[in-house]
Order: sequence, then C-alpha cells, then structure tokens
Amino acid sequence: MTQAYRVGDELPPLDIPLTRTLIVAGAIASRDYQDVHHDADLAKEKGSPDIFMNILSTNGLVGRYITDHFGPAAVLRKVAIRLGAPNYPGDVMRLTGRITELSGQAGEEPVRATIAVTGDNGIGRHVTGTVTLALPVLSDEGAGA
Repeated sequence: MTQAYRVGDELPPLDIPLTRTLIVAGAIASRDYQDVHHDADLAKEKGSPDIFMNILSTNGLVGRYITDHFGPAAVLRKVAIRLGAPNYPGDVMRLTGRITELSGQAGEEPVRATIAVTGDNGIGRHVTGTVTLALPVLSDEGAGA
C-alpha cells in the first residue's frame, strides 16, 4: 500500500550546493548557451556579479526534489515555477515543500498530489512554484513484494 500522505505534510528540505560546474553543466545540458550562464567576464559586463543558474536547471532540480521524496514511481504531471533571486556559484539553495492538495482515494490509481515548493539561497527566494504529480497505489497483494 502506498504511504499515507496528508494535506499540510512538509517534505524534508534538500540543500543543493551551487557550484560553478553545476551551473555551467545545467546550461549546457539544456542547450542554453547564453553567456551569463557560463562566462563570468561577460556576465559581469552585463551587470551580474557572476554567472547564474538558468531556469531549466532550476526546473530540473525542483523535479528531482519531488521524485527523491516520492520515489521513482511518481510521475511529474506539471511543474510551474517562477524565479526570483539568482543562484550564484558558491551559495547553497535549500528546497522545501508542502503538500497542498490530494485527490483520489486509497485503492484508486493514480492519486494526484500538488506540492508547493520554494527554494532559498543566501540572497533570498530563488524559486517559488507548484508541482503536480501522480502517485501510483499498490494493491495490498503487491505490498512488500
């Protein structure tokens, strides 16, 4: 049987060290070649103190946060985020989440959950959003197998 979740349940926080490698690799992996994501000198010329993380990397980290908690059988249905303070190298982003909505009954498949997610770094709130996911429900016969 799937774990019992309740509206209001808090997810444990996840601290993500914001390394220069993580920021550059995320930009390259998402084919975002904007210089502000990989070239510190050009980022500074454009008014930023350093390179900063792109939105697709943040989106992926939010998805990872959710699937790390709910497990590999959870299916992300929608990730909607908004960025705030930039993620710069050398900082840490702390992701937190809270279940805001559940639909479906035990024994039905799938149960849908909506999670409010925030991510803060040393200068403020980097990301705010919601994630909707499907949680498959195992039958009693499949539990423990």
